[in-house]
Amino acid sequence: MADFKRPSKEIVDKLAAIGSATASGEMKRLGIRNPHMIGPVARTPGQSIAGPAMTLLFMPKREDLYPDGEYVDPETQIHRHALIDSQPGDVVVVDARGSMTSGIFGEMMLTYFKGKGGAGIVVVGCIRDFPEAQKIDLPMWLRGTTPNFHTQTDLFPMAYAVPVACGGVLVMPGDIIVADDDGAVVVPQGLAEELAGKASEHAEWEVFSRMKLSQGGDLRKYYPLTDEARVEYEEWKKTNG
Repeated sequence: MADFKRPSKEIVDKLAAIGSATASGEMKRLGIRNPHMIGPVARTPGQSIAGPAMTLLFMPKREDLYPDGEYVDPETQIHRHALIDSQPGDVVVVDARGSMTSGIFGEMMLTYFKGKGGAGIVVVGCIRDFPEAQKIDLPMWLRGTTPNFHTQTDLFPMAYAVPVACGGVLVMPGDIIVADDDGAVVVPQGLAEELAGKASEHAEWEVFSRMKLSQGGDLRKYYPLTDEARVEYEEWKKTNG
């Protein structure tokens, strides 16, 4: 049974409203130079999510530790337990070592995860059954797809709810994943509240800046806001709530 602390829904909802680009930029200002997981790209365009990470670790296959076959003993298949022990709103994050020959999940597993309230998946590797899986309406960030099942070639599931390395980024269980068409970003749980405050402010002034730029305003004045423009912004905010 996975046992780790998840962030509050309030914090998750605040981060969901800001998007990956704002989250990434503000994370740099908080000392995290690169929270973007390189490799997984949006395979369900237009979808955006935020949620705590349920992590899953794959390792190079060694036959004495993992027998050949997809359904040898379902109870020992750790990748299933990552889904079984997930909670509604979780994002399953998989370190599949960038493998392009192992389909970590297929349509049936993803249907189950979606049915129990899963928010989405981020896989540094592949899934299978993609033509059917994309009909489930589960947001997915993947490196690719394959017809192979998860242990068919060179990987086997080693552990879940443990630290993983995904796209060059450390992901701890319970970290918050913010993902959209720009990519997937990891927000350390300990920085989430501070990020939510700074990012919300950033998103607010960008609304004002966007309006001014669309009206022909000076880029040097309105993006980012100069002190002079910030006075205008504060007045605008009072007037427009």
